[in-house]
Amino acid sequence: MADFSLPQDSLFLGFDSSTQSLKATILDFNFNIIAAELVHFDSELPHYKTKDGVYRDLSVNGRIVSPTLMWVEALDTMLQKLSKKIDLGKVAAVSGSGQQHGSVYWKNGSSLILSSLDPRKKLVEQFGEAFSIKESPIWMDSSTTEQCRKIEEAVGGALELSCLTGSRAHERYTGPQIRRIYETQPEVYKQTERISLVSSFMASLLIGSYACIDETDGAGMNLLDIRQRVWSKKALDATAPALEEKLGVPAPAYAVAGFIAPYFVERYQFSSDCLVIQWSGDNPNSLAGLTLNTPGDLAISLGTSDTVFGITDEPQPRLEGHVFPNPVDTKGFMVMLCYKNGSLTREDIRNQFADKSWDVFNTYLQQTPPLNDGKLGFYYKEHEILPPLPVGFHRYILRNFTGGAIDDVVEHEVDDFDAPSEVRALIEGQFLSMRAHVQRFGMPFPPRRLIATGGASANECILGSLASIFGCDIYTVERPDSASLGAALRAAHGWLCNAKGSFVPFESMYKNKLEKTSLNSKLSVEAGEPVLVSKYATVMKKRMEIENRLVQKLGRW
Repeated sequence: MADFSLPQDSLFLGFDSSTQSLKATILDFNFNIIAAELVHFDSELPHYKTKDGVYRDLSVNGRIVSPTLMWVEALDTMLQKLSKKIDLGKVAAVSGSGQQHGSVYWKNGSSLILSSLDPRKKLVEQFGEAFSIKESPIWMDSSTTEQCRKIEEAVGGALELSCLTGSRAHERYTGPQIRRIYETQPEVYKQTERISLVSSFMASLLIGSYACIDETDGAGMNLLDIRQRVWSKKALDATAPALEEKLGVPAPAYAVAGFIAPYFVERYQFSSDCLVIQWSGDNPNSLAGLTLNTPGDLAISLGTSDTVFGITDEPQPRLEGHVFPNPVDTKGFMVMLCYKNGSLTREDIRNQFADKSWDVFNTYLQQTPPLNDGKLGFYYKEHEILPPLPVGFHRYILRNFTGGAIDDVVEHEVDDFDAPSEVRALIEGQFLSMRAHVQRFGMPFPPRRLIATGGASANECILGSLASIFGCDIYTVERPDSASLGAALRAAHGWLCNAKGSFVPFESMYKNKLEKTSLNSKLSVEAGEPVLVSKYATVMKKRMEIENRLVQKLGRW
């Protein structure tokens, strides 16, 4: 049997450079969390004057950016905190998570700054002139609508771009952001020698040279051929000239970016043998942190936005959703669906129809029958991503619905339901949409394993509906931060792959240790009845018919 053990007394450090903070999780060689730390941008770095970690540019519609130097200073602040908690000399490998779609623009000559850092000075003192743009566009930015359409047209249409790069053009994606900079600030583009994602930017700081963009986070750019795992010439040509030389060569997520730079060895007493494993995006790292590793694994995060992500060998890219190379495998893929209307919309319905009480909300869910007597609802408090529909509520009652064939079912639009039915229509509607889009993406159904996370995953009444609609057991986890935890796990995985000289299956690291560590998940709700799961399939088909008509009538694409 192969030895997949890690060196005793070694530590593995994972970062998460997110929108509002920099987090860190440290694991020991048995995958126990021994320390965690946080640097909150607004409160701990107030001189940048960000709100929620960002600047909203009122002069340009939809432009939202973050000061690049703030991320640099946050790393120094974090390492000062960690050095007081743990012996950083025991860290065998470091990796990290970066908010997806954020981008950094290095000025000509900045590679020299990276390679000659002075350990007597703070990082922030040395990077003031390193960037051709001092504010980085991030995932919240929506100023590139025109560029998205032009890129799609140039490659032969939205579906063609999705089949090639895993997603149609999205305003937050880096390719459209780069095209906008090239079109509106050509001199800035000319002065840029390297373009990093947030993930590869932070890795670059740690190794003292330009780190590669990893294949998984690179798929969030509308530039990577997801099947060949190389930059697509067609997509590059549709974006900006001479772009490939500014991006470098993509690398596997488990690869070594380099040894940690001498700056960190001298200033923070890291070992000179400490490896920096490629950083990746926050969603890929969350997938790793939730230990999803097998086709059929699925996770649903029920938070401010609802996110569905899982693993498949044969994805079917579409106009909605996203496909990325699997960050913990060499061949598979990660599928992701994003819903803007998550917990805030659930709270809004609770406030309107359930006396602002989760207890009343749950009582209504328990009082109403599964399938809601044929009542279907679409609830969009915010402009929705999936499907692309504007703010609005749409309610329907299915006539002639018996749970069998769909052909005789006729929907009748109504203005409202009784309060308990509103609650169930909201919950069932979201999960029916998730099930439909998961199946359309070619994911195995029912899922082999479904892990629920996020704030609403603590509500067993909501999870009961999820189990009934997806027809599988629902597991939950209790972890402080799945993205930085996933980064720490990936640091260990990258160290192991490097030690073995070849790729090692991700789950082989911890498969005999899950029950003894913070990686363990617990069964929360058992699968629903098969007959009920089948009836939900009929309702799901009717819901998708209605959804498609709404998109044709009201959709933003």
